[in-house]
Amino acid sequence: MFNRLREDIHCVFDRDPAARNTFEILTTYPGLHAVMIHRVSHALWRRGFKWLARVLSNVARLFTGIEIHPGAVIGRRFFIDHGMGVVIGETAVIGDDCTLYHGVTLGGTSWQKGKRHPTLGRDVVVGAGAKVLGPIEIGDGARIGSNAVVVKAVRPGGTVVGVPGRVIERPADAASRRRADTAKRIGFDAYGAVRDAPDPVANAINRMLDHIHVMDRRMEAMSRALEEHGITRHFEHLHDLDGCGIDLALPDAPADDPQPAGDAPSGRRS
Repeated sequence: MFNRLREDIHCVFDRDPAARNTFEILTTYPGLHAVMIHRVSHALWRRGFKWLARVLSNVARLFTGIEIHPGAVIGRRFFIDHGMGVVIGETAVIGDDCTLYHGVTLGGTSWQKGKRHPTLGRDVVVGAGAKVLGPIEIGDGARIGSNAVVVKAVRPGGTVVGVPGRVIERPADAASRRRADTAKRIGFDAYGAVRDAPDPVANAINRMLDHIHVMDRRMEAMSRALEEHGITRHFEHLHDLDGCGIDLALPDAPADDPQPAGDAPSGRRS
């Protein structure tokens, strides 16, 4: 029992940078309190003291705002961050090293007896406000985004967002690789460059990256054509996109250098 408590405390240090010392965790973390009480109530439940187990779990809910049915099976190093509003149903199974944030529900979709709550594998993270419903399996290492509603099984390592929950992943097609490369060269983190991302901003960013790529190719072609005709002065000031900054201002022409044919007169912009 003390080994389990020691593991639970250490996992708080690993997953919450606000944790400062063991005494603070033992006295001020409702997620840890709820898990500690659940381990006792679950032992009572398995030994047939079901009423007493339910009373103890209700006491934990009163003081922590976290409702864990004593019949739920919870693995080692389970961490509930913040915790208020978390509900874990009777037949839920949670693997080792899982993390839940506030407002999470591991609930059922049926009034029938038997298995009706989800099963979480190892190292699953469920974001704030997410709802995982029904006797579904969430694979090892899966991530469920905040406020997602998940009613279908999730493969190991999958990331689920949206309502209803949809698995998103980075595809390996040429267009996505090109977008990621363009974003990297201009110093932008293309967080939205994923297939079927349910975010209109992500779609706009992808289109912007495609446009930048096309304009980059056209500028390169124009630069080469002008260099073939001996006109290179207007392109010497441009920095490589791999650099830290981009200077977009055109340099002023030297006073003793005649204007090349086709250039706009000094003081005017095309």
